[in-house]
Amino acid sequence: MRMMIRFRFPVEAGNEGVRSGKLARVFEAIMTDLKPEAAYFFPEGGERAGLMVFDMQEASQVAGVAERFFHGLNARVEITPVMTGEDLQKGLSGVEAAIQRLV
Repeated sequence: MRMMIRFRFPVEAGNEGVRSGKLARVFEAIMTDLKPEAAYFFPEGGERAGLMVFDMQEASQVAGVAERFFHGLNARVEITPVMTGEDLQKGLSGVEAAIQRLV
């Protein structure tokens, strides 16, 4: 299932990570492990932040994915299932029948 992870981490943790080289190592490992189809990095709320879209095979992977960001970056994390336009069209194709059963 396609998932999006949004993360944000404190300036102090980021600064120390840059100085020590840990930030580069953590992101290199995350990118290698998750193989995201998209990854974006940006400032948000005065902190370093980003998002990645990646494939998750099973729900039990949530813990392992989140822990990389918690331990590696002291980050706040949100993981959300997401769809492409094709996924949305496929999903909407059954909506009318589901609504009719409710009426």
